[in-house]
Amino acid sequence: MDDRPLVAHIIYALSTGGLENGLVNIINRSPPQRYRHVIICLTTADEFAHRIQADNVTVIELHKREGYDLHCYAKLRRLLKELRPAIIHSRNMAALESQLCSLWLPGIKRVHGEHGREVNDLDGSNWKYLAFRRCMRLFIHRYIAVSKDLAQWLVAKVGVSAAKVRQIYNGVDHSRFTPETVKPLALLPAQWQQHDGILVAGTVGRLTPVKDQQLLLRAVATLRESDPGLAARLRLIIVGDGPLYPQLEQLVEQLALQDCVWMPGDRKDVPDLLQVMDVFVLPSLGEGISNTVLEAMASGLPVIATAVGGNVELVEEGCNGSLVPAGDHRALANALAALLTDDGQRIRQGHTARERVCQRFDWDRTVSAYLQVYDELLGRSTVTAKESTG
Repeated sequence: MDDRPLVAHIIYALSTGGLENGLVNIINRSPPQRYRHVIICLTTADEFAHRIQADNVTVIELHKREGYDLHCYAKLRRLLKELRPAIIHSRNMAALESQLCSLWLPGIKRVHGEHGREVNDLDGSNWKYLAFRRCMRLFIHRYIAVSKDLAQWLVAKVGVSAAKVRQIYNGVDHSRFTPETVKPLALLPAQWQQHDGILVAGTVGRLTPVKDQQLLLRAVATLRESDPGLAARLRLIIVGDGPLYPQLEQLVEQLALQDCVWMPGDRKDVPDLLQVMDVFVLPSLGEGISNTVLEAMASGLPVIATAVGGNVELVEEGCNGSLVPAGDHRALANALAALLTDDGQRIRQGHTARERVCQRFDWDRTVSAYLQVYDELLGRSTVTAKESTG
């Protein structure tokens, strides 16, 4: 009989995204002798599930319908009775109510992770969401927040006891995301390769309203008016897919940016594409801790990000990048111009970004912190991820 405790991870869907990337990395890097894992998707999983490399990890899809799907939650209740997990770990608001399905099942410990806020609740003040979160405090044994901003919000606004909150940063693979002395320019569109001295700005992420890639397009259009010489050298890569792809394509045409914008969709060669860039930009309206910012920093890129959420914990003005107000395309255009016209500053900030991320953000530390939360709840002795695999 397998006596390893089972952790049931409940998420809304398993698809490309920062939350999902973090979950997969934690499972893949966890010592197999410590815990078993199952991923329960309230809706569906796509090809992103193939990134799970750990053995015997089951992904279960419940195909939840929009709204309050009683049939789905009844199915989840039966599933939890059958699986008998030691820990249920839900993530974000979309999965929080699923914890109710475990009430009155014996011996279960409940963990909830906050990874970022919804586009319709960027400051976390939506009264309906707050009321529900406050009710759920009675049933959650531990909270994990990926940023200090979210941890403070849980205590100050949701009213969670500080003793229940653990703040754990995401990690990044320093060996997969690394600077390259010779840029792989062959990855770029053929027409771009014909021009010497181009400067490449880029962003990576789901094409959704909260990521606000429209702001980046408007900033590039602003540069064409304010600094035509720089704009003639500037190229923009928007990597990712999502519901806003058609709208972004339409905006590219409206702003007449077809010659300088490339939207290649989802890509498996993101580390290589980051090596092509000179500056990374994250124009989000809200963030927890951005995996793509960490990956860009590990790739030796200075980062221009909006001053929201956990971005201010990663980017220090003038040190490893710049911070701009959310929704301000002119401020973003000015920040782009400042970095793209100063090669020395851009290179120095890129070096600092790499040093900082290597010192503070690695997956071994992240995995060990998650395992410690599980161990505390179950009264088990804690060892580090390195110790248990070595």
